[in-house]
Amino acid sequence: MILINPNTSVATTRMMTALARGALTGTGLRVRGVTVPGGPPMLTDPAALTAAVPYVVAAARTALASGDCVALLVAAFGDPGVPELRRRPGLATGDTTAYRAGAGPGPLGPRAATAPVPVVGIGEAALAEAAAGGRRFGIATTTPRLAGPIGAHVERLGLTSTYTGARFTAGSPERLAARPESLLAALEAAARACVVRDGAEAVVIGGGPLGDAAEALRSRLAVPVVAPIPAACRRLARLLAPFS
Repeated sequence: MILINPNTSVATTRMMTALARGALTGTGLRVRGVTVPGGPPMLTDPAALTAAVPYVVAAARTALASGDCVALLVAAFGDPGVPELRRRPGLATGDTTAYRAGAGPGPLGPRAATAPVPVVGIGEAALAEAAAGGRRFGIATTTPRLAGPIGAHVERLGLTSTYTGARFTAGSPERLAARPESLLAALEAAARACVVRDGAEAVVIGGGPLGDAAEALRSRLAVPVVAPIPAACRRLARLLAPFS
């Protein structure tokens, strides 16, 4: 599986790849992290999301050309490039695309030369998991300038009826990212607001680079905390199961 980091931080790619490997322990899936070749260093506003798309698509093309890519995971909460990859001419829509996969043995054993390669974004996977069974869910994250795109993403997925809203941390996302303890405290406050003020029964931590904080928060809240990278890995494992 190829994990594509849509921002340009190699350190963030390493962190998210480690989380994905942990989430896929026991599945036989190997994970290789890829950092996009250019674009914004962090995706904190709509313009940055848009600017990241061609770099995500380019990274995906390179990964698929290697011939051993069984799945693509786009590791930014706004899922930049996922719709574009799924709309490519001659490719299937939905969670899978009809790119040629490697014909030789892969991490799940031999695969057909045209086995579908799933394309999953961490945002869609986390939101769907949080809303499963009609559960009321909120989002806690660090990017208030992405409030519009986040709400639009929830609406596109048909989850508006159970969405309690987003709560955002105060201050610069870049500054918080550089101070892990402050980031964790700020996200915890936002997540608690989702539960106490908004009535959320589950909270999504909205961001791939927030993966370590999301894992830490799971033991601090009384409701389920959905970490996007493990949620996307679980979805990919389900999609790949018929080909194992």
